[in-house]
Amino acid sequence: MTTPTIERHSFQTETKELLDLMIHAIYSNKDIFLRELISNASDAIDKLKFEALTNPDLPKVDEPCILLIPNPQTQTLTIEDNGIGMSREDVVNLIGTIAKSGTREFMGALKERKQQHGEVSPELIGQFGVGFYSTFMVADQVTLETRKAGEEHGTRWQSAGDGTYTIEPVERASHGTSITLHLKQEDSEDGLHDYTSEWSIKSIVKKYSDFVNYPIQMDVTHTDYDRDEAGKVVEGSAKTSVKRETLNSMKAIWIRPENEVSEDEYKEFYKHISHDWHEPMSWFRMKMEGTFEARALLYIPEKAPQDLYYREGKRGVQLYVKRVFIMDDCKELMPDYLRFIKGVVDSEDLSLNISREILQQNRQIRAIRNRLVKKVLGTLENMATANSAQYLQFWGEFGRVLKEGLYEDRENQEALLGLLQLSSTHSPTELTTLKDYVSRMKPGQDKIYFASGEDRKTIENSPHLEAFRDKGYEVLLLTDPVDEVWTQSVYKFGEFDLQSVGKGTVELGTEEEKKQAEQALEEKGKTYGDLLGAMKGQLSEYVKEVRLSSRLTESPSCLVGNPSDLSPQMEQLLKSMNQPVPESKRILEINPNHPLNQKLQALFAANQQEPALADYSYLLYGQALLAEGSPLPEPAKFSKLMTDLLVKAI
Repeated sequence: MTTPTIERHSFQTETKELLDLMIHAIYSNKDIFLRELISNASDAIDKLKFEALTNPDLPKVDEPCILLIPNPQTQTLTIEDNGIGMSREDVVNLIGTIAKSGTREFMGALKERKQQHGEVSPELIGQFGVGFYSTFMVADQVTLETRKAGEEHGTRWQSAGDGTYTIEPVERASHGTSITLHLKQEDSEDGLHDYTSEWSIKSIVKKYSDFVNYPIQMDVTHTDYDRDEAGKVVEGSAKTSVKRETLNSMKAIWIRPENEVSEDEYKEFYKHISHDWHEPMSWFRMKMEGTFEARALLYIPEKAPQDLYYREGKRGVQLYVKRVFIMDDCKELMPDYLRFIKGVVDSEDLSLNISREILQQNRQIRAIRNRLVKKVLGTLENMATANSAQYLQFWGEFGRVLKEGLYEDRENQEALLGLLQLSSTHSPTELTTLKDYVSRMKPGQDKIYFASGEDRKTIENSPHLEAFRDKGYEVLLLTDPVDEVWTQSVYKFGEFDLQSVGKGTVELGTEEEKKQAEQALEEKGKTYGDLLGAMKGQLSEYVKEVRLSSRLTESPSCLVGNPSDLSPQMEQLLKSMNQPVPESKRILEINPNHPLNQKLQALFAANQQEPALADYSYLLYGQALLAEGSPLPEPAKFSKLMTDLLVKAI
C-alpha cells in the first residue's frame, strides 16, 4: 500500500498577516468562531440539497446534521457536517489561501478599527470570506478533513497557524466536512473559555445559531441516581449515560407559515428575544421581495422598558442573515424614535457578519429600514382605527418617543402627525387627533392653535388663552418637553398652519369680526400710543416692544414672541441640557380694556414724567412672567415694589 503524500505549503503573504492578527487576539469576542463554523456547515448542507436537485448522482440529505464533538481529555472540539464537502482543489482555493480581492481591504479595516477603538467589532469577521480563520483565535492547531459528495477520496488540511499548512489525501467514509480544533488553554482575561464545556457550547449555540435550519447536535452526559422511599439519593447509585441532544430550537418562526404558528409561540418568542416578562401588545410579520429578500417579525411591547430614555439603552431589532444571528441591536434597521420595537429581521442577501460601518452605507439596509418603518406606522394607524382603547394604551407608553419622529423623520412626518393623541381644551380628560380637531374648527378658522407649558393646569390659567376661551376656539395643550422641539419644525397639518397662542398676533372670528377688532385696536392705539413708547423705554432691558393686545380679555398683560422665537419652555429645556441659548427679548402686550391699564394711561396723560411709571411698567412685566409660569429676572426688586404698592394702597 502506498503511503499518502503529505505536501507542505506556505501561506500567501497576506494570509500570514491575517493569521497574525487573528492569533494575537484582535477580537475581544472569540466565541464567534463557533458561529462561523456552524454557518459554514449549514451552507454546505444547503449546497448539497441544491446540487442534488439537478444532479441525480449526488446523495440526498435525508437527515442533515451538524455534530459538535467536545473532548476534554484531548482538549479538542470537532465540528462535523454531512453537507456537500470539498475536493482537494476546493480546499486549496478556499482554505489554503486567501485569494480574495478584498483581503487587503479587510486587513486595513481590522487595523484601522484596532487603532481607533482598541479592539475590533466581532461583526467585521467573515465580512471578506475569511471566517474560517477565526478558529486560530481559540486553537493552536486546526485539522480539516473533507470529502466532496460524488467523489471517492477525501482531503486532510492541517495548520498550526505558523505560516504553513499541510495537505494530503485521506480515506473518509462519507461526504461532508469535519474540523477539529486543538484548543488553547482557558484564559478568561483574554476571552478564551473552555470550549469543551457542555455549558459553554450550549450557550454559544443558543445565542448565535438557535434558528439555523438544521439540527446542531452534541452527545451530552447525564447522571441519574437511585432514591430511597423518602426520596433521598442512594449513595453510590450514580449511573451515567450519554444521549445525543439537539441544541438549537430551529424554530425560525418568521419563516414558518403564519397559520402554523400559535399565539403562544409568538408570545414565547417575544419573551426570548426581549427578556420582557410582559406579553407583547401586538406583533406582525412581513416579507420583502424584489431586488432583495428579507423577512421580519416585529413586536410592539405592552410596557415601556426602563431604559427607553437612556442613551446607553439597547436600540434596534435583531439582525439575522439566513437565520444566523449577527447582532441584537441593529440601530441601522430602525430609527431611534421607534427604538421600542422588538423583533427579528432576517436577510437572504446580506453577507454574513456585515460590519456596522458597512451597514450604514448599505443600500439594502436602507431599503429594508424604509419598508419596516412604513409597516410599523401602518400597523399603528390600523390599531388606532380598529382598536382605539389599545392604541391609547400604546400612546400612554410610547407616545412621547413617537413624537421624536416628527423632527427626525421628515419623510414620514405626515403619517406621524396622523398618529398624534393630544390634550386640548375640548375635553378635560379625552385626547384628540389633529383630524378630529380640524373637524371641530370654527367657520373661517385657518389655523390649528396650541399652547405649551409644564402641565395642563398652568396652561389653562395662562392669559394667552383668554381670547380663545372667550370666543370658543379649541386649543391643543402640549405638556411634554419633546413638544417644544417638534413644534419648532412642523408648520402645517394638511392645509392648516400650526400656531402657538403665545407667538405672533391673534385674529379670531369671522372676517367681519376680525376687521372690527382691528379697527377697535387702532382706535385704542391713538390713546395709548405715547404710553406704549414710554413703557418700552422703561423696559428696554427686558422687552423689544410694548403693544396693545387682542388676545387678553381678563389679565392686564402678557408676554409673546415672534413666530420664529424660541418659547420660554424651549429656552429652559436647552439650559437644562447645558446648551447655549441665544439672547432674545419678547413683546409685552397690555390689555387696553383692563382697569389697571386705563388708570395707568390716565396717570401718564396727567404727567408724562410720572416717576412711578417705571415701577408700574416693571410690575406689569413681572406679572406677565408669573402668569405664564416663568421665573422673574429680579425677584427681590419685584417683591419690594409690590410691598411698597400694597403699603400705599392700604
